[in-house]
Amino acid sequence: MQIFGVDIGGSGIKGAPVDLDRGDLAQERCKVLTPHPATPDGVADGVRQVVEHFGWTGPVGLTFPGVVTDGATVRTAANVDKSWIDTDARALFSERLGGLPVTVVNDADAAGVAETHFGAGRGRKGTVILLTFGTGIGSAVFTDGVLVPNTELGHLELDGHEAEKRASSKVKDDHDMSWEHWGHRVKKYLAHVEMLFSPELFIIGGGVSRKAQKFLPYLDGLRAEIVPAELQNNAGIVGAAMRAAEDHGQRAAD
Repeated sequence: MQIFGVDIGGSGIKGAPVDLDRGDLAQERCKVLTPHPATPDGVADGVRQVVEHFGWTGPVGLTFPGVVTDGATVRTAANVDKSWIDTDARALFSERLGGLPVTVVNDADAAGVAETHFGAGRGRKGTVILLTFGTGIGSAVFTDGVLVPNTELGHLELDGHEAEKRASSKVKDDHDMSWEHWGHRVKKYLAHVEMLFSPELFIIGGGVSRKAQKFLPYLDGLRAEIVPAELQNNAGIVGAAMRAAEDHGQRAAD
């Protein structure tokens, strides 16, 4: 079974059909740059470009970098234009995609769902926290495999600032930090999260997961196990497709 997944990030919008039996992309993904400012209309146009690239005509799952309630309404917009707040994203994207069935979910939640089903969190009990390091820091918290939706742990305070303003991969790039320097910041952040939640496992996602060997050695001394996301930067696309498949199935049954 294939469903289309789209991952909307602060720098890029990427998507592809997903093979839900394997938990992997069925075709090489298409990516376009996120417009700046990242307004609802601009982002919706980018999503349409990605979906139309494949000639897709079925259900579409989309991630959003912020809190999404009821699979539709955007409540926060830290790394996109503030005009997103209170937007009915599901209606917007469905209209822009010619009426296709659409599901919208928080980006880190989508990545976490994919990792707990197909990747590094598969079969793990207790508290598992996935953290995506990109333009900001996204989080997904699971207890015995059950998601606690819309956590925003990237906005915890770290050294008097929001954590994502200190330890996101964008901060690393903007300030040309070494992996060691950045790794020590991430370790300090993880120690704070560990103190609050006592997880058994941290999964590190986002684009940096492809280079885990460069920073994992600097994340020593924590009690929790720390591993890179196995689906790497495709986890959001896979998780979005999974949620769309669930949603479409429920609607068909109704």
